Amino acid sequence: MTDNTDIERAAQMIINASRTVAFTGAGISVESGIPPFRGEDGLWSKYNPEFLDIFYFTHHPKESWKLIKEIFFDFFGQAKPNDAHIALATLEKAGLLQAIITQNIDNLHHEAGSKTIYEFHGNSHKLVCTQCNTSFHLGEISLESLPPYCLKCNNLLKPDFIFFGEAIPEPANSMSFAETEKADLFILIGTMGEVMPASLIPDLAKKAGAKILEINIEPSAYTNKITDLFIQKKATQAMTEIVLELKNKMAL
Repeated sequence: MTDNTDIERAAQMIINASRTVAFTGAGISVESGIPPFRGEDGLWSKYNPEFLDIFYFTHHPKESWKLIKEIFFDFFGQAKPNDAHIALATLEKAGLLQAIITQNIDNLHHEAGSKTIYEFHGNSHKLVCTQCNTSFHLGEISLESLPPYCLKCNNLLKPDFIFFGEAIPEPANSMSFAETEKADLFILIGTMGEVMPASLIPDLAKKAGAKILEINIEPSAYTNKITDLFIQKKATQAMTEIVLELKNKMAL
């Protein structure tokens, strides 16, 4: 179990670091009401992931879009940033966090006020044309009639996050790895290390010399392999306690 000494150690790691990067996964957004994709209560236990395969989407856009709207917009669209998202924005504003690399597509880091965010898997609040590549904010496009079409060329729109069968988007891909190699402290929050190639990023940080601070409700693939300090708590609780400790140590 985590004690107060670990929170103090975590805060001191942040103070001592010259370049800190946070790497977030599904676990940070669970407390905002967004379930993970994998696991006992994950989305894939309730839905066939076929609807997010790019080949299926191309050939069955209406069927795919029906589930996309139901899950990512009608349901996930109600989610709000939680205290862990807000804590990261607070650290960035104080100059104690230089970037966030996130596997999440929920836009919650943006809504919490963070500025430097590399969205490794894209963002559900943007839509992109499958032909002319024009990008639209979600609010610009009506989802009353499915599938939606591009306002510029009238071709099919898709959410601007990666589907099965698609490559990691640029510049998020290259910028994430570049940022990782520059960090001397890497904070892992709510990621189990199960999704490639994102799972390679923390290993690269360790190889490049970064200290690894991990926050999770249970041990991950990283805990006994690369983690220097493991705090076994919910993201909201751990990050709130760390920010409070930093406030006690410095004028945050």
